[in-house]
Amino acid sequence: MRSYLDFEKPVAELEAKVEELRAMAEGGSAVAIGDEIARLEAKADKALADLYANLTPWQKTLVARHPQRPHFVDYCAALIADFTPLAGDRKFGEDEAILGGFGRFRGESVCVIGQEKGASTEARLRHNFGMAKPEGYRKAVRLMDMADRFGIPVISFVDTAGAYPGIGAEERGQAEAIARSTEACLALGVPNVSVIIGEGGSGGAIALATANRVLMLEHAIYSVISPEGAASILWRDSSRAQDAATSMKITAQDLLRFSVIDGIIPEPSGGAHRDPAAAMNAAGDAIAAAFQDLAGLSPDEIRSLRADKFLAIGRQL
Repeated sequence: MRSYLDFEKPVAELEAKVEELRAMAEGGSAVAIGDEIARLEAKADKALADLYANLTPWQKTLVARHPQRPHFVDYCAALIADFTPLAGDRKFGEDEAILGGFGRFRGESVCVIGQEKGASTEARLRHNFGMAKPEGYRKAVRLMDMADRFGIPVISFVDTAGAYPGIGAEERGQAEAIARSTEACLALGVPNVSVIIGEGGSGGAIALATANRVLMLEHAIYSVISPEGAASILWRDSSRAQDAATSMKITAQDLLRFSVIDGIIPEPSGGAHRDPAAAMNAAGDAIAAAFQDLAGLSPDEIRSLRADKFLAIGRQL
C-alpha cells in the first residue's frame, strides 16, 4: 500500500479516485469509465511531476526519509551479483547498521559497503535505523583494507541520520572509529565511489562518503546535522526545522553548485520509492560512468585526485 507525504495530498486524492473507478470497472459497472480513468491518471501524473519539480529543501528531506524508499539491501540485490557478505570488525562484534562484502558489479569484482535502515519495524531495530556504532565503522575499515590489498574498487551506499550517539558507542571510541574510516577512504589506492541514496547525516556519512566520486540521488540530502538538530541549536526550537533546511543548503542541487558532490542521479517522477527499479538502474549507470572516468590510473594518482578533490572544497568555499 502506497504511503503519501503530507504535501502529496492533492496527488493522493486523485489516485484514490482512480483506484475507486478501477474497482467499479472490475466490479462490472455498466457505465463506461475507461476514458475518465485515463483522464484522472494523466491529471495525477502531471500534478505529481509539477509537485516534484519544485520541492522545498524540507520537502526533499521528507522524501529522503520516505519509509518506502529503496535501501542498501535493495541496491545491493539489484546491482551486485554473487554478493558475499562479511561480518564483524575482529575487535568487538558485529554491527548490522553497516553491511558489506564482495561481489560483482557489471562483471567486475567490487567491495560493497552500505548503511541499512531497515524496511520493517523488526528490521529497523536490528539495523539500529542505520545509525552505526564503532564496530560498524571498524568493519568498514577492515573491508576497505582487504579491497585495497587485492586491488578491488569500492562502492559505498550512504543512508543514515548519523552515527549512533549512545553511551556505549562513545565508550568504545565512536569519534576515533569514524576518523579511522574516513582515513581509510582517503588512503585507498583503488577507486571508490559513494552514492548518497537517502540521508547523508554528519560524520556518520562522511566515514563512508570520502570518495573519488560522490554522487547523490536527486531527492537525497547531505548535511553536517539534521534540520531538527540545527533548529534546536540555533533557535532552541526544533519546529523551525523547515527554516534550518532552507538555510543549510542540504539538497543535491545546492551541493553540486558548491562542488561538494560530483553528480546528481535523477529519480523517477514522484521519487525513488515510486519506481525503485528505475532509480537503482540509474544509480548503476552513474556508478559505472564514475569508474570509467577513473580507469587506468595508478594508486598514487587515485589518492592524489581524491585528496585534491576534498582540499578544493575548503579552498572554494
